[in-house]
Amino acid sequence: MTTPPALRQRAEAEAARIPPLLARAEHLAGTVLLGEHGRRRAGLGDDFWQYRPAQVGDSRRLIDHRRSAKGDQQFVREREWQIAQSVMLWVDQGASMRFASEAALPDKIDRARLLALSIAILLVRGGERVGLTGTTLPPRRGNAQVLRLAEMFSHDAEADYAPPEHRAMVPHARALFLSDFLGDMAEVERALTKAADRGVRGVLLQVLDPSEEAFPYQGRTIFQSVGGTLRHETLKAGELRDRYLARLADRKAALQSLCQVTGWRLGLHHTGDSAQSALLWLYRALDGGVR
Repeated sequence: MTTPPALRQRAEAEAARIPPLLARAEHLAGTVLLGEHGRRRAGLGDDFWQYRPAQVGDSRRLIDHRRSAKGDQQFVREREWQIAQSVMLWVDQGASMRFASEAALPDKIDRARLLALSIAILLVRGGERVGLTGTTLPPRRGNAQVLRLAEMFSHDAEADYAPPEHRAMVPHARALFLSDFLGDMAEVERALTKAADRGVRGVLLQVLDPSEEAFPYQGRTIFQSVGGTLRHETLKAGELRDRYLARLADRKAALQSLCQVTGWRLGLHHTGDSAQSALLWLYRALDGGVR
C-alpha cells in the first residue's frame, strides 16, 4: 500500500519533469522551420462530417443538443476540417523504454517523449488538434493542450512492454506511435488494424539504443529487463549476437510489412542520433512528404 508521503513524493518527482521536458521540446520545435510545412488544408471548410459520442475532456459547447435529445447519450458534431486536422499520439511508457547503454545517451523514453511533445508543439502552431489515443486526452488546440500532454508523458508504466493504445481513435485522422516495438507484435498488429478500419493513417517511429542494433556484448554477461521480470545469464554472449540480430531484422521486417498493409509509414531512430533530424522527418512524414 502506498502511503500519502510516498505518493506525494512520487507526484512531486513526476511533476518536476514537466518544465524541463517542455522547455527542451519548445527549443527543439523552434529549430524546425515551418515555411514549407503549413498544414491548413485549403478547400476543407466547415462541412459537416459526422456525429460521434462525447468523450471525457470534450467542451460542453461542442455538444449537439438536438442530436443528443434523441437518446440518453450526448453527441458531438464534427466538421470535416476538424477530422483532417486531428493528430493522435501514443508514446510507449513501458519499462523497456527506460534503457540507455551509456550515461551519455538519453533513455529511449526520454527521446520518445521529447519528439512527441515537440511534434505536438509544431502541430498546434500549425492550427491542428493534438491529443492522445484512448479516452484520457481527446485532440484539442492551444498551449494548454501542450501542457496537458507534457503532464501525461511524465507517467511511467510498470510493465516491461506497454501495448499500443488504440481506443477512441478519431475516424480519418492521423496518428503517431513511438516505441521500441520490442514487445508483443500481436498488440501492434491489433492497434494498426483497428486504426486502418477507422481510416486512420500515421507513422510508427521505432526508437532504439545503439547497443540494441550492434549487440556489442562478449563473454560473461547478465541480461535483465528494466522492469526486472526477465533475466538471462550467459558465459558466451558473443555467440548470441547472430541470432539476436536475425530476430531484430525479422521484427523490423514484420513492422514494415504491417505498415504497408495498413497504409502507415515506418521510421527508425537511434538515441545516439540527432533529435532535430528525427523531428523534421516526423513532421514531413505526418504530412505525407516522406516515404
